[in-house]
Amino acid sequence: MATAKARATLGGAASPRRGDLNIGEVLTQLRDQFPGITASKIRFLEEKGLVTPARTSAGYRKYSDVDVDRLRFVLGLQRDQYLPLKVIKEYVDALDQGKTPPALPGGEVVAPRSLDPHTAEEIGNRGAQLDLSELERRSGASAEFLERLRAERLLSAEDDGLFHESALKIVEACLTLAEKGFEPRHLRAFRTAADREIGMVESAVAPLARRKDAAAAARTADEAENLAGAVLQLHAGLLSGGLAHLDR
Repeated sequence: MATAKARATLGGAASPRRGDLNIGEVLTQLRDQFPGITASKIRFLEEKGLVTPARTSAGYRKYSDVDVDRLRFVLGLQRDQYLPLKVIKEYVDALDQGKTPPALPGGEVVAPRSLDPHTAEEIGNRGAQLDLSELERRSGASAEFLERLRAERLLSAEDDGLFHESALKIVEACLTLAEKGFEPRHLRAFRTAADREIGMVESAVAPLARRKDAAAAARTADEAENLAGAVLQLHAGLLSGGLAHLDR
């Protein structure tokens, strides 16, 4: 359950406002964890009611340390949990109101930073890309197993040779399946299905992606996240429904 202290960090009139940051300074604080963050994205999150900075008499936005923590939390949920903004908004609204929000995928109930040093460090680590040796160390997988995943296109590096943070989740899932006898070669269908779904999402957001303004880029990313969340929800529903008979 979220603590009263953790709930307070989500904002609202009662939250202490420390700091007095402009949007450029906020971007500087966030870019280590979220390299693609833009001013347009932050303004878009404000438009969606996920952060509410103070305004000067001249109308300029001023962000507190609490606002930055809230942005970091929202962006982390969107990136790490693949949640659409509508779901994140409902989640943080529940925290704002002192309620216990619904559990996230995996059964977690979490709150923003101002948490504790261990959790803050863990959130910060999620944004880092991994090289092959770090992926091996953190997942516990052997170099041979990772190479087999790469051969089946279940794992692939970026152009710079580093792996997106999602690679760790992929390796951990494949290790769990391997314990039950499912080798990487048995999992090719997941790669094929994912490629089709990526194509569907890219096709759906293509009209917006063709626009070159920064606001459109932020909306394209958000729409893609929303669609990805719907795809994951569909998968979860189909699996749960298909396995329901095992509970009887």
